[in-house]
Amino acid sequence: MKQFLLTLALLGGVAVAQTTPATPPATTTPAPATPAAPAQDPATLVGKVGAEDITLGEFERAFRLAAARVVNAQGIPFQDSFLTEFASARPEFLKQYLHDRATYQLARVNTSADPAELDQQLEAARADFKSDEEFQTALTGTGYTDSQDLRTELERQAVVGGYLQTLKDRFTFGDAVVAGFYSLNKAKFTKAAEACVKHILVPTQAEAQTIVADLAAGADFAKVAAEKSQDPGSAPQGGDLGCFGPGQMVEAFDKASFSGPVGQVQTVQSQFGWHVLVVTKRTDAGVTPLADAAPVIRDQLGNEAAQRYLDTQIAKLKTESYPEVVTVAPSPDAPAPDAAPAPDAAPDAAPADPAAPPAP
Repeated sequence: MKQFLLTLALLGGVAVAQTTPATPPATTTPAPATPAAPAQDPATLVGKVGAEDITLGEFERAFRLAAARVVNAQGIPFQDSFLTEFASARPEFLKQYLHDRATYQLARVNTSADPAELDQQLEAARADFKSDEEFQTALTGTGYTDSQDLRTELERQAVVGGYLQTLKDRFTFGDAVVAGFYSLNKAKFTKAAEACVKHILVPTQAEAQTIVADLAAGADFAKVAAEKSQDPGSAPQGGDLGCFGPGQMVEAFDKASFSGPVGQVQTVQSQFGWHVLVVTKRTDAGVTPLADAAPVIRDQLGNEAAQRYLDTQIAKLKTESYPEVVTVAPSPDAPAPDAAPAPDAAPDAAPADPAAPPAP
């Protein structure tokens, strides 16, 4: 659970790129849960960013989504009862949440999301499920109250992502800068072995064998994963877990990923159920050449420069925090707060067209 809390503290960050949840690693010893308390008024203020009030209801929604990401990364559908396990992280998460709200406040002055694109994303997500009931179950299992709640999050990600990209595009880095960074940080480009894997998680061996037969008959792996996988983190991505190094997965899954055949269907059992998996790519340990590392270096330097500039803009916004309001977790039996709609406009404190700083 210590690993859970650390991950939760980091999940509130403003980085746009999201890591695809992996197959659950071995569990750690749970930390004592903070006692729950009766539900408070969702309109209670937990902070202010510029002229904008931040309510407890908004905080609870963000905290629920962050906790759900952590739980989903362990291959477990989210339930509100899990929130008490993360209660000790609430005050620290409030700091990150206020930072994120400041980022969003700045971003929505400069960037907007295309409603049609948001509708398309929502329709694409719904299309992976046979019924509205199945879709709602999936939404609940990932921390969302309903499809509008998901749309709100898609809008926030699009606005913040677009804003950070515009900041990042203002910075360029020449070959000498890139080569210097590479020389000073060569250890970062020494790669461990890596496997890229997709999987379908089901409860029983019989179900796994049926899926293997379906795949052999020509069924589409991604479609089967979306319909049948019990891993809420990877199922929407067609079972894709991305790439990972040795020792990051539970033992049986790790062995299949690094010792099993590439490109062939395998089945393994773990404490989470039966995995039907395919290793799509595997690379050996080694040093990444400068030519291959250069795009990664430029991307990192651009992200860092954009983040530094963003931090200077956030520092100009007056922020107040009331951590005493969030110190005690609400009762798991309390109803989840409604998703807060995105404000139509940001306070005047946010600069409309920030100038590019000299070249994080």
